[in-house]
Amino acid sequence: MRTKILHSIMIFILMVTIAMPNKNFVQKASADTSDLKVAGTILHLREGPGLSYPIITTLEEGDPLSSIGREGDWIQVKTGNYEGWVASWLTAPTNAKQALDKTVIAQVDRLNIRTEPDISSAVLGQLSTGNQANLIEENSEWAKIDWNGQTGWVSKDYVTINDNPKKETEPKEDAVEVTTTTTPVNKDTTFTILVDVLNVRKKPDLNTKKVGTVTKGQAFKVMAQEHNWVQIQYNDKKTGWVYSFYGTFSNKVKSTSKTSSSKELESVTIIYNGTNLRTDASTDAEVVERVDAGINYPIVGVKNDFYEIQLDDEKTAFVANWVVTTSSNKATIPQKDKEEPRKKGTLNGLTIVVDAGHGGNDHGTTGQRGTEEKGITLKTATLLASKLSAAGANVVMTRESDEYVALRKRVSIAHQYEADAFISLHYDATDDSSINGFTSYYMNSNQKGLAEAIHDGLSGKLELRDRGTQQGNYLVLRENRQKAVLIELGFLSNSSEERVITTAKFREQATLGIYQGILNYFNKQEE
Repeated sequence: MRTKILHSIMIFILMVTIAMPNKNFVQKASADTSDLKVAGTILHLREGPGLSYPIITTLEEGDPLSSIGREGDWIQVKTGNYEGWVASWLTAPTNAKQALDKTVIAQVDRLNIRTEPDISSAVLGQLSTGNQANLIEENSEWAKIDWNGQTGWVSKDYVTINDNPKKETEPKEDAVEVTTTTTPVNKDTTFTILVDVLNVRKKPDLNTKKVGTVTKGQAFKVMAQEHNWVQIQYNDKKTGWVYSFYGTFSNKVKSTSKTSSSKELESVTIIYNGTNLRTDASTDAEVVERVDAGINYPIVGVKNDFYEIQLDDEKTAFVANWVVTTSSNKATIPQKDKEEPRKKGTLNGLTIVVDAGHGGNDHGTTGQRGTEEKGITLKTATLLASKLSAAGANVVMTRESDEYVALRKRVSIAHQYEADAFISLHYDATDDSSINGFTSYYMNSNQKGLAEAIHDGLSGKLELRDRGTQQGNYLVLRENRQKAVLIELGFLSNSSEERVITTAKFREQATLGIYQGILNYFNKQEE
């Protein structure tokens, strides 16, 4: 009997042991669930989603994290025996992709770099026109980039993506980059402060000693970068670290051209693939070469709206100023050529201001499907500008990125440039979601002819309901001395129409119609 009882006890203990989870197995399973890792040198785990919450513990680069929730740009995670919140911009996926062998070149100024591929996510920094970054990955609308050690997303609508050129030789110093967390940078890179006052610290850490302050607008030579920190040279060649979110990077390009001028010449950076280099300062001149975005050339001189640039083989060529950015990134005012008469069928000698409606904190209307007016007006304006420029016009855009421009400033730009035409682009909305169609507006009598010509051009290209040409008491028309037209290219408040007018095909047809209308109007003026 006793033997039977002992046997039963042994069987029971064995079954319990089998049923109990193995501690090592549980830890391993838990470790396998980590989907993030610490990307910064240090990362504070906090009690809540924000910098104001107390610090639970400090994590180090590479520590595994398991995400369990999210609130805005903060992620709730588990790590070891702790649970708390971390800033998403200081983490990376455990399966993070390496940079591709491609370069992203910004086509507009102040292009936002965001934490996520979403216009509502936080802005990490900005690219200037012509800035180049390494491509990490891309989807249909966004590109993930590495910009001077900073990782984020930019809209593909405002960049050119090229394969990296093959290098004949690689500097030996590249081999040691993997052994340090500090990233060397181009010796000509500068960092410009974008906030009123920014602390300079001894090390790339908010907890280290403050060694000084810098102020908005100051630019400093960049010595190195470590994740979201940048080391700058300031105050009699002292160095210190500042948070890179509060400034912007730029690169100075030195001219190699020979000139008798004592003033150092600027250089240009090509911002569009397939840009034509010509034998003379005219769109009718012979094309000597087609080049891609990202290439730099020293400026030798300026003629009309073209830069004369120095080629590698000591020859020179001309490139239009609307397809490049200069090293100083200063806006240039195109001078109208009054001496050479315009040829019929071209827009040579004409200055046209293209106004992308809304921008910045002025979102315009929002469609039923979530489309923001400010975004598609800019896309449409950029496409129209390229067509007008190709026809020989001097094109001035009231904005080239997501920025707020006051209405009166838009009008003053037309006056400043003595514009031959001012075209303001918008998309409509109303409380009645059944209303649809496109409309062209004018206010003053000298604007009516241009409005009618543009509307005729649109009616031949668009399949939307034609709402005609009407008088509209809009400030950009009412206060404008120049020939000005405001175009509403369909209703975002109509979900069916929104689906049509937000496509690339529609923008192509609409801008083609506007271009044709402008061309027809000025051709008639020559008769």
